Amino acid sequence: MNIGYIAMSGLRLVDAELLALGLSFPAVARRAREIEALPSLGLLTLAGLSPPHIDAEYLEVRDFSEVPDRFDAIALSTLSATAKEAYALAARFREKGIPVILGGLHATLAPEEAARHVDAVVIGEGEPVWPEVLRDLERGELKPVYDARSRGPFDFREAPLPRFELLAPDRYPRFTVQTQRGCPYACEFCAASMRLSPSFRVKPVDKVLAEVRRLKELFGRPFIEFADDNTFADKRHGRALMKGLGKEGLRWFTETDVSVADDEDLLKMMRDAGCHQVLIGFESPRFESLDGVEQKSNWKARRTGRYLRAVETIQRHGITVNGCFILGLDGDGPGSFEHVFRFVEESGLYDVQITYLTPFPGTPLWTRLSEEGRLLSADATERCTLFDINFRPTDMSVDELRGGFLDLTRRLYAPEFVERRSRSFRQQLRAQVRESSGRD
Repeated sequence: MNIGYIAMSGLRLVDAELLALGLSFPAVARRAREIEALPSLGLLTLAGLSPPHIDAEYLEVRDFSEVPDRFDAIALSTLSATAKEAYALAARFREKGIPVILGGLHATLAPEEAARHVDAVVIGEGEPVWPEVLRDLERGELKPVYDARSRGPFDFREAPLPRFELLAPDRYPRFTVQTQRGCPYACEFCAASMRLSPSFRVKPVDKVLAEVRRLKELFGRPFIEFADDNTFADKRHGRALMKGLGKEGLRWFTETDVSVADDEDLLKMMRDAGCHQVLIGFESPRFESLDGVEQKSNWKARRTGRYLRAVETIQRHGITVNGCFILGLDGDGPGSFEHVFRFVEESGLYDVQITYLTPFPGTPLWTRLSEEGRLLSADATERCTLFDINFRPTDMSVDELRGGFLDLTRRLYAPEFVERRSRSFRQQLRAQVRESSGRD
């Protein structure tokens, strides 16, 4: 049996004007290329659970005409933005009598919708049910639904080694490795791995290092992007991970929360272990905008007063910060764009990313906006890109939100503004080196 593990590749954007504008700026185009080229770690992990007698092939597709039909079954993964394309691809295979199994985040968020288009849907984490899926597939007894949520959280001590050898050589500038799953916080808008499994867990460090070493064996000196929601939410695990990574000679990028700035010893370990950049979801510089967004303890809103100091502390340790902001939060009016720009200017953020508030199907945000009658379309999953609008803001019109977003994009990514922040970071690093030399 030969299974095709197929990921829907490429970035999507409905707003053609914003796409053209964004890609006209080098900083945006660079990050877009990096994201577009990331392989699907989920599919590679499932392939790692396949027994030796089942062949596996990994493909990333955008042009359906180029997809071969030599497979006995298809394992398909999609995000919400590409769900309709995935359904169209699934229909093509099913017409040829090739069964399609769909999993991933969108399948978990909208399982009833997904089930109408494929032979089997995997809900939740894939690892607990994939061996059963394969056994049923070989027997010709594929079930319509495999729901991992009833089996409890997957034990990371049993995590398989992803099949990195299925990746084409020289295609990927970055590779993904996961060190944890879920997040201890509960942001209303979040559509990340916490929706696959609400339980926050860390992967044993020796498992992470085994994946890193396998990538080094295959690809020399890979740049790694950790596929985590919040790598340093568990500081004890983070320190143990840094001790291990410090011996590997890597450069890497990850996502975490602003509390990492509270631990300067950890920041030093991160720098020495090759941390190139951390992405932090600030969301807004204003307490009023974030009040209630994190639904467990209002954690994000309570942190806004420490944002500026946090950026300075992290970047002073030689680690750049990519600060993310959400436009269109409840209570934000036309003045919110200037608030973000001023924060970026004052903080000296090395990189910045702005997105629209995005209601993903199945999230608390989607449910609330639907109940309030504020969704522009209940089935426009193609607009779940972070850069397309599908809701009515509370304190400005849709046109004001879009116009302010376009203007802020021009200001933030203007080459001279990007260079000014980059130059400031380099000067800060040189000053740190001189200060350290003086102490020695």
